[in-house]
Amino acid sequence: MKVHSSTLAAWVATASLFNYSCEGFTTSHAFAPKKLQKNNASISPTTGAVRSTSSSSTVVLKSSIGDTPIVERRKRPEYIPGHIPDPNYVRIFDTTLRDGEQSPGATLTSDEKLEIAQNLAKLGVDIIEAGFPIASPDDFAAVKQIADVVGNAVFEDGYVPVIAGLSRANERDIQRAWDAVKGAKLPRIHTFIATSPIHMTSKLNKTPDEVVEIAVNAVKFAKSLGCDDIEFSPEDAGRSEPEFLYRILSEVIEAGATTLNIPDTTGWNMPWEFGSLISKLKANVKGADRVVFSTHCQNDLGLATANSLAGALNGARQLECTINGIGERAGNASLEEIVMSLALKGQDTFDNEGTENTGGGKLYTAINPIYIHPTSRMVTEYTGMKCQPHKAIVGANAFQHESGIHQDGMIKNKGTYEIMSPESIGLMRGDAQSGAGIVLGKHSGRNAVGTRLRELGYDLDMEKLNSVFQRFKQVAERKKGGVEDEELEALVADQAGSTGALWSVSGLQVTTGMHGIPTATVKMIGPDGVERYVATTGTGPVDAVYKAIDQIIGVTVELEDYALNSVSDGIEALATTRVVVCPKKDVESMKISVQTDASYSRTFSGTGSDTDIVVSSARAYVSAVNKLLAYNMRRRERLEGENGAAAAPDATEKKATNDGTAGSAILVE
Repeated sequence: MKVHSSTLAAWVATASLFNYSCEGFTTSHAFAPKKLQKNNASISPTTGAVRSTSSSSTVVLKSSIGDTPIVERRKRPEYIPGHIPDPNYVRIFDTTLRDGEQSPGATLTSDEKLEIAQNLAKLGVDIIEAGFPIASPDDFAAVKQIADVVGNAVFEDGYVPVIAGLSRANERDIQRAWDAVKGAKLPRIHTFIATSPIHMTSKLNKTPDEVVEIAVNAVKFAKSLGCDDIEFSPEDAGRSEPEFLYRILSEVIEAGATTLNIPDTTGWNMPWEFGSLISKLKANVKGADRVVFSTHCQNDLGLATANSLAGALNGARQLECTINGIGERAGNASLEEIVMSLALKGQDTFDNEGTENTGGGKLYTAINPIYIHPTSRMVTEYTGMKCQPHKAIVGANAFQHESGIHQDGMIKNKGTYEIMSPESIGLMRGDAQSGAGIVLGKHSGRNAVGTRLRELGYDLDMEKLNSVFQRFKQVAERKKGGVEDEELEALVADQAGSTGALWSVSGLQVTTGMHGIPTATVKMIGPDGVERYVATTGTGPVDAVYKAIDQIIGVTVELEDYALNSVSDGIEALATTRVVVCPKKDVESMKISVQTDASYSRTFSGTGSDTDIVVSSARAYVSAVNKLLAYNMRRRERLEGENGAAAAPDATEKKATNDGTAGSAILVE
């Protein structure tokens, strides 16, 4: 997903909605492209990039990843492990691909992780925590791919993201993490061990002295591998004894740690408590001046963003967060909330006079905010985790106004009810929201659909656009009143899971009722291009359809979750279905939990949309099964590569039906 140049041009036309007075920006809008500043920029004859000719502290960028548009962001200080030359600069550490993926049902494929990482680089995050390499071979491969690709894609201003891998405090984990990230230009190992009394006694069964020894040895081992950027986290620091934190953090600094991350693992702290903890640590930890202090706040009480900003107020200069705030339990601090809070308030409200060494109170980041909305949408689609409508910054209602009083104020002056423009985060309000929008119906052409998608923040290549347009036509033919924006976005999410799919539904018919047996006839086209069909019965129409799909493809899976929702109002509304499946008895698909070390079965999610709820359900189920099959194919290829030759089929391999679908068989223990 990319922000297209035409989208950028449309954004430019509406960008100067407000007159923010933000130091370091040279136009009436804090995030306006320097491309418009004719007196302050010139075009490079060799690269086509816009180059600044002013003395502003901003730079103009052109990425080496894809067709990144030319936009402006503040110049970031030189990256030095353990030190930030500008005390006002705040590093943004994104852990969407690691902590975010720990959200139940948020499994991502390697390709999806790579695309998200590429968008995070365009966004301009300083550190990307790409995953937990020891969790599974697939996780290791994904982290390594991100390190090798995104970790070596240098932007024109010299920026390249740090790629971090998480590890527990043992040599096996650390070695695995280093092997995964060492290919990046700026690799980092992030190791952790719990330090709160309840964790040390109940989970680790270790004494404080043993925990200190383990932590120190872990950091020393990471350093011995050649890693000079080591982050250490005392897990559950928010409930740990301050004196013990002073001790263990002082010793890991001596061992070679360069960043100290202070997690509020259970979201227990109030903002004033967490801010005070950061201040005390900076004042009492030996060698605190040689490291960067970081925050990692969970959202169990809804205070993750507030606690992170309280940490910044008291001297933390790295803030860990995720896109859309996804993560364990109630989630993490939200990247978009932190970034926009600092963008709008960082210049004048973060001067803590009672705290030493916190900078001059003019905090800033080097984030490109126009990538916030596209990245948010990408994460939503790939994880299947929707944002609540009233989610700050990126929620569907964040820039919507229904109250008559509010609408009157917005007509007279948009600043009456909006403190930022939607265009500043890459969300095009579009003509539809000003009363002159295009109504998308069955007579609309591809250009109209593509234009509206770009206004909504999607820039699809021609193959994906054609796929979405084909589905759009199918829906529009059966739906009166036009296709709403939410329904169009649902079709994009539907097609996102069908790209490169092995199997697709080509026909479906069900018979059901109070006095008959629910029966489904399903036609599918497989990877060999042959159409097959099966008729089965079930406890209901959806169950019958799912059994037919299982028979055709030759899989045996467990349906762990099924959710059906209406995208809009009315009897003709588009239905969107999300399912989560896991293979039965597939021991090799087990993953390791970072929190508990327990093994759990890998799950695969899929979404589908249609005006017919049975068709929607079928599309979602096939999308999830396709992801499972793709994972098994990658696993076989990896095993064959390790063995040096094609592995013979295991005696317990589950064979598909004798209709040419053997390539879809699943290994079952």
